[in-house]
Amino acid sequence: MNETSVAPAPVAAPPVRTRVRLPGVVYPVAGLVVTVFVWWLITSVFRWANPVVLPPPQDVLRNFNTNRDFVLKGTLVTSLEVVVGFLISSAAGFLIGLVLAGSRVLERMFSPLLVAINAVPKIAFGPMLVAWLGWGQPPIQFMIFVMSFFPVVLATVTGLTRTPSELAEMARSLDASRRQMFVKVRLPSALPQLFIGLKLALPLASVGAVIGEFQAGDAARPGLGSIILQTLGQGDSATAFGAFVLIAGTTIALYYVVVGAERLLLPWVRATTER
Repeated sequence: MNETSVAPAPVAAPPVRTRVRLPGVVYPVAGLVVTVFVWWLITSVFRWANPVVLPPPQDVLRNFNTNRDFVLKGTLVTSLEVVVGFLISSAAGFLIGLVLAGSRVLERMFSPLLVAINAVPKIAFGPMLVAWLGWGQPPIQFMIFVMSFFPVVLATVTGLTRTPSELAEMARSLDASRRQMFVKVRLPSALPQLFIGLKLALPLASVGAVIGEFQAGDAARPGLGSIILQTLGQGDSATAFGAFVLIAGTTIALYYVVVGAERLLLPWVRATTER
C-alpha cells in the first residue's frame, strides 16, 4: 500500500506593519492640549488649587484679553532682551571656549573660576546690579549673560577637545595644517556639541531676563518680569500667570528656532541619529 505524502501548506508571510508618521507639530500641540486639560481639571472641576495660587485657564484667558496690549508689549520687550542677550552670551561663550580649548594652561587656570561664577546664585547679583549699572537694559543683559554663557563655554571646550581620533589621524596623514585641521575637522565635529550648549543656554537666557526685570526693570518699558511683579502686587494672579505662560511660549518658539538652525546647518547629524 503506497502512502501519499501531502505537501505542507505554505506559511503566509506576516503582514508588514506600516508606521504612521504624523507631522512633527502634532506632538507639541497634543502635549499642550493635555496640559491645559489637566490644568482645567485641577482648578475648575476638582478645585484642588486656590485660584489665587493657580488661577483657572479661563480666568487667565479672560484677563489676557482685557490687558492684551499691555501684556503683548511686555512680551515683545522681554523677547528682544532674550534674543539680544542670548546672541551676546553665545558669541562670548564660544570665544571663551575657543581660547580655553586652545590652551591647556589657560583651561586649568580659569575653568575653576568659571565654575565658581556659574555656582553663585544669580539672584544675589540683583542689589549690586542696580548700584553698578543702574536701571534698564544694562543690568538685564548682564543677568542674561551670567545665566547663559557657561553652557556654551562648556559645550565649546568639550566639542573642540573631543575630536574623533580617526578623523584627526586622517587629517594628519594628509599633511593638513593647523588651520585646516581646525576648519575642516575640529570645528565640524564640535558643532553638534555646541548646539547642545546653545539649546541649554536659551531657556537660561529667558530666566535671566525675568530675574533682571525683577531687580532692575524699566518702568517706562516693562517686560514680562516687571508685569508679573506689578500684577501680583495688585492681587491679579491671573494676569501674572498669563505672563508666565507667555514667557514659556516665547522660550519654546525661540528654542525651536535653534533646533531648526541645527537641522539646517548639520543635516548629517539628523541623518545618523534619526529614530
